Amino acid sequence: MSITKQLKYKFSSKSEEESLKTIELKISNEYDKQMYLIHRALKQQLKNNKNRNAHSKTRSEVRGGGKKPWKQKGTGRARAGSSRSPLWKGGGIIFGPRKKIYKSKINKKEKRLAINTILANKFTNTIVINNILDHIVTPNTKNAISEIKKIGIKIEKKQKLLLIVDKKTKPLYLSFRNINNLELIEVHSINVLSLLKADTIIITHSALEQVNNKNF
Repeated sequence: MSITKQLKYKFSSKSEEESLKTIELKISNEYDKQMYLIHRALKQQLKNNKNRNAHSKTRSEVRGGGKKPWKQKGTGRARAGSSRSPLWKGGGIIFGPRKKIYKSKINKKEKRLAINTILANKFTNTIVINNILDHIVTPNTKNAISEIKKIGIKIEKKQKLLLIVDKKTKPLYLSFRNINNLELIEVHSINVLSLLKADTIIITHSALEQVNNKNF
């Protein structure tokens, strides 16, 4: 069973007037279920990011070996049908590592509940800002750092920041990519791992409205 949690936040408009706004996030009503959903969503994301690239060739994939090395009888040697047998040097590998893509599934509603739960729990460490795209038109890391400092956040090595925008443009990406411990994602790419790693979440007002309207 899920409940709707109302969260209030301060937002400064372009006229620099601060107003109190409210969003509603649908989360699970029990703590154990919340942790279970977050664990499932995190496990699914980590598993889908995992790939095994090591790939050994079997006797059918090793090049050559089509010709029979010697006749079946009369030589005094053991029977051999191919020089690419796993028993031969240069032959195929028995039970070697094979390339594998790991896939795991979770329902959309469960994943959304997990994301909403983390956002609700970390809302005290979340800062809602106006659209940062208005101030960063050309790639400039110094301007990007100054925009972060204007909010009142110090960029430190130990503190991990997550910036969520509704649209990630090229100037925005180039401005923030060199800042250590800062991750920039679009609202439709919001995920459990990024939210859990972040000490402070910075989200634009338009992106938060999309989360509130479930358009991500």
